[in-house]
Amino acid sequence: MYEREPDHALALTETGLRQAEEAGKGLRELFGQERISVYVSPYRRTHETFQALRLDPQQVRVREEPRLREQDWGNWQDRDDIRLQKAYRDAYGHFFYRFAQGESGADVYDRVGSFLESLYRSFEAPDHPPNVLLVTHGLTMRLFCMRWFHWSVAEFECLSNPGNGETRALLLGENGRYRLDRPFERWREPEPYGITG
Repeated sequence: MYEREPDHALALTETGLRQAEEAGKGLRELFGQERISVYVSPYRRTHETFQALRLDPQQVRVREEPRLREQDWGNWQDRDDIRLQKAYRDAYGHFFYRFAQGESGADVYDRVGSFLESLYRSFEAPDHPPNVLLVTHGLTMRLFCMRWFHWSVAEFECLSNPGNGETRALLLGENGRYRLDRPFERWREPEPYGITG
């Protein structure tokens, strides 16, 4: 697909639409009648996902947020180059490897950090909804959690992206700390360099 159409323009497939509709059932149950501040990546498929969630328009405040976009993969029109770059990334590490004319996971991490600073400031508004929903992409979602929970690069590298239409919720505990409702799948044990791992 990337040879013919830019990543940001790709639409949801029928399967993707069904996955989004299913995710919407769980989210409507989770939020109940509470208000929601929604931030949506500017990609076509995230806008379509948001619409398929079928959240009550009276409950949501929606904003497009470019910092939550997918990792920029660069120019992916050359199949052989794509295969080579993916092999380089797998050997080098998903966090640090920067695709030619694109971004590394570290670049996305920085974008997510900038978004979080804005989000924290928005929490101070007296009319801020009690819930926040990010409609974003797998790697961005994992990097958001890395930033939020202060995971090391070694921890990030051993986790898999969520599947299409999967959600993760940050739940506030009685101790005032957030936790994930369920972990990301771990495909190997972390290999830290030192004391921070």
